[in-house]
Amino acid sequence: MMSFRRAIAFAIFFITAFVLIRRSHGSNDPSPIIRKPPPPKSQTTGGDKDAVQNAPSTSNPAQVGTDDRNRPVPAQKSIQDMSKMTLYDKLAYQYPYDVEAKFPAYVWQTWKTTPADKDFEFREQEASWSYFHPGFVHEVITDQVAVHMLRLLYAPMPEILEAYNALPEPVLKADFFRYLILLARGGIYSDIDTVALKSALDWIPDTVPQKSIGLVIGIEADPDRPDWKDWYSRRIQFCQWTIQSKPGHPVLRDIVSRITAETLKRKKEGTFVSEDKSIVEFTGPAIWTDTIFDYFNDPRYFDLKRSAGEITYLNFTGMEMPRKVGDVVVLPITSFSPGVQQMGAKDYDDPMAFVKHDFEGTWKPESERHIGEIIQ
Repeated sequence: MMSFRRAIAFAIFFITAFVLIRRSHGSNDPSPIIRKPPPPKSQTTGGDKDAVQNAPSTSNPAQVGTDDRNRPVPAQKSIQDMSKMTLYDKLAYQYPYDVEAKFPAYVWQTWKTTPADKDFEFREQEASWSYFHPGFVHEVITDQVAVHMLRLLYAPMPEILEAYNALPEPVLKADFFRYLILLARGGIYSDIDTVALKSALDWIPDTVPQKSIGLVIGIEADPDRPDWKDWYSRRIQFCQWTIQSKPGHPVLRDIVSRITAETLKRKKEGTFVSEDKSIVEFTGPAIWTDTIFDYFNDPRYFDLKRSAGEITYLNFTGMEMPRKVGDVVVLPITSFSPGVQQMGAKDYDDPMAFVKHDFEGTWKPESERHIGEIIQ
């Protein structure tokens, strides 16, 4: 058995040997990794900019010292002075557009009363939208409610509210409201006298990713006849009684800006609607069509150098299947105008028939409805 003195001697020997060996090999050992703190901004040169920009945030002390401190911290969105912006830029700032977002599950309609009113006239039409869109929020907005909604949505842009309140006729307000609600909230707008024949989930072909689409429109009129100007405002006229969009789409941003400017101009002149200033041109399908074609040919959104040429009505006349232009899907005339028995529109049971419009323009006198229809 080892004595106490012997044990002490062995312990001293082993400790001395360990210290001598460590000192003799210390110069070859890897040095510990020490992360130096970033230098102050005043000492930072061009090569150190990334270090400062990617410095960990100290707003949450619990995170300091963890692995998350190596991750870049996204910059906060600064508050901008909207008073110096154009209306178009104000709308872009207030309602930014994200093409990869989902289409919001809203169905918007407008009328003098709501389905809760016993005298509501469009119960079957309204019910068709709820039937085909069971998971959607479906709202029928009255004139009184519309005013309060717009005050909430567009309070930072009083010129829009001034323009809306200045419009002298309900149809002008109804046209303007559809663009405003879709710009702010997205979803589907459809006139109260329309009938849903299929769910909006079936409108876009399966081959088209929904994350690449922000606006779905249909053709209202394709009058391939010499006297088309006697019946319609444009050679190809896009429908605005049914529209689907994501919030903030540039087409909606543009048309809201145009209508606002034109309304305030007409308010100053004292003439809103006349023979040469029709509702169709002011807020209806004519200005809607012009705005869409302007978007298709806008170099801010399309690479025109790679385009085969200007996009015109010739790109859409006679089409029978959907066409995609950038982030817009254009549906054929059958989709939103089935059963009109002209301009190539097919019947209500056609696979491409999505929405039935019972009669064109509840605000129009009877003599002006179904303009251009061929009477047998």
